[in-house]
Amino acid sequence: MQNAILRKSHLNDFISKLAAMEKVMAPVAKDPTHFAFEEVKSAKEISLRYIPTILPPKKYFMPQHETLLEYDTREGQKMRAVAEVEKIVLFGVHTCDLAGVQCLNIVFSDRPKDLNYLIRKNKIAIIGIECNEYCDEHASCALMGNHIPKGGYDMFFTDLGDYFFIHVNTQLGEELLDKTGVYEEATIEHMNALEDLRNKKKEIFKNEVDVDKNMIPELFKKGFDSPVWDDLGERCISCGNCTNVCPTCYCFDVYDDPDLGAKTGKRIRVWDSCQNEPFAKVAGGESFRSQRKDRKRHRFNRKFRYPVERYGKFFCTGCGRCTRVCMAKINLKDTIKSLAKEYK
Repeated sequence: MQNAILRKSHLNDFISKLAAMEKVMAPVAKDPTHFAFEEVKSAKEISLRYIPTILPPKKYFMPQHETLLEYDTREGQKMRAVAEVEKIVLFGVHTCDLAGVQCLNIVFSDRPKDLNYLIRKNKIAIIGIECNEYCDEHASCALMGNHIPKGGYDMFFTDLGDYFFIHVNTQLGEELLDKTGVYEEATIEHMNALEDLRNKKKEIFKNEVDVDKNMIPELFKKGFDSPVWDDLGERCISCGNCTNVCPTCYCFDVYDDPDLGAKTGKRIRVWDSCQNEPFAKVAGGESFRSQRKDRKRHRFNRKFRYPVERYGKFFCTGCGRCTRVCMAKINLKDTIKSLAKEYK
């Protein structure tokens, strides 16, 4: 089975039955304009219409703080690898965040493979949900081509009025759906309704910056010494908000946390940020990117140029989180437009 439908009147049964089998995380309103993925037991707790959550789903794949190993030197050098894994279902993931997880999958599957990430990834089921219209003015998902689903999920829901169209993408997705037992087979009528919606979306979602996506890497290459970075460097306060909320930023630091006797302890991994000045500092105190403009330029290149050269993929998903949370009002779309104005 590849396609099914779920009547909205049965959504609560669907979520409740899932929650009885697995821990279910879904978008929950913290206030009218802020949302977060949290554990839910019923559909009544879930906000299906939401702007991107404060933190993206990466927090489940790459926790902000995790133990990598424990060591004990009291009787020789003993170490034990630790993988803190929790089996969960992520429900209601937007297509921009699905794209973010796909980027992380590529990075952490590259050499050297990150076993903690890969073990955790295999324990997380993902159920996506389609955006039928823009979440707000900060999104640039059409520029990045992430306003429509491109895989990376076990099931995918599309709101088609009084029911959800469900695309079942994996065996795990089919097993989960079967266990809930509250779906119907999709018919040609439902398929046509989905096609109509996708056609309608072509009129809603347009390239938000009027720049050819294929030219963007070259644009950043030409603009390496652009005064655009001087402007951003003067405004940026290096708070690191943009990297914390980015669905594809994955930089981290590792440190040892010994007990008072320094005989036992843990090795900890925590999120880090290329926007922090010490991040690029090396022995001797030299820093590769001591200026804020250098760090800001580096981050933008890590979204629009370097990963395209290495992986053939942009690492901006168009979610708009970095713009929403920037205390200096640095706008991603405006930055691209400024570069394009100089070098188009």
